[in-house]
Amino acid sequence: MNLDIRSIAVRAAQRALASPNAPSGHGGVVVLGSGSRPLDPALKAQLANSRSRPWVTEHCLDGTLDGAMVALAPDVRVTAKAHEEAHERGIRFQRGHQVTGTGFGGDHPPLVAIGCDHGGFALKQDVMASLGELGYRPLDMGTRDERSADYPDFARAVAEAVADGRAVLGVCIDGAGIGSAMTAGKVPGVLPANCWDTRTAANAREHNHANVLCLGAGHLDRGSAHAVLHTFLSTPCGEGRHARRVEKIWATETRYSKGCSKGASGV
Repeated sequence: MNLDIRSIAVRAAQRALASPNAPSGHGGVVVLGSGSRPLDPALKAQLANSRSRPWVTEHCLDGTLDGAMVALAPDVRVTAKAHEEAHERGIRFQRGHQVTGTGFGGDHPPLVAIGCDHGGFALKQDVMASLGELGYRPLDMGTRDERSADYPDFARAVAEAVADGRAVLGVCIDGAGIGSAMTAGKVPGVLPANCWDTRTAANAREHNHANVLCLGAGHLDRGSAHAVLHTFLSTPCGEGRHARRVEKIWATETRYSKGCSKGASGV
């Protein structure tokens, strides 16, 4: 008899989420075949705040079997680090609808790294205020005034903060957003996107799984930037064909990273 393992797993996940004995509501995590898994302890304080949305971190996957399917309650968001951990270990997330955006566990809003050059300084101040309105904390990587500054320095700082897990996402601002995107893209683990309207912001997240938003201060006023930022933060990464194509992006990075390492070791 042929068994559709994926369908069985999905149905089991749905039953687990509906079970009164399974963790649910604010961030229940159930690992099929392994019983129930607790949340990262850092999340407990957040759960007391009924207005908050919990964030599953990589620590929630401690002890989870490689290749397992993890069922998530519908209101949970998953950190970039947790997604990376799951990918490396073949762990899949399953929920009633779709896996949403990224963030950190804990009783504080998640951090978004933000940086700019002198041309983007004024807009950066507006975007930092918008981040607060949208439920995030800005991690200011500079610059902090309008004196002439080099955008690669700040784009790199933002990208590194995202890559090493200090921030869940990043925002870079310069005159056009192009140079910052080029710089951020050189940092392993970062997928930057230069977005100029809500359509491109939604595409960057859903289709391309971008984790750094690059904005051009010469093209956006505060209202437009807020709309682009809101769309970028609220759009979930797409699965299926989108995820498969993004895997090819990561594979390209890995291929050339290995090539560089070999070249460096041979010097």
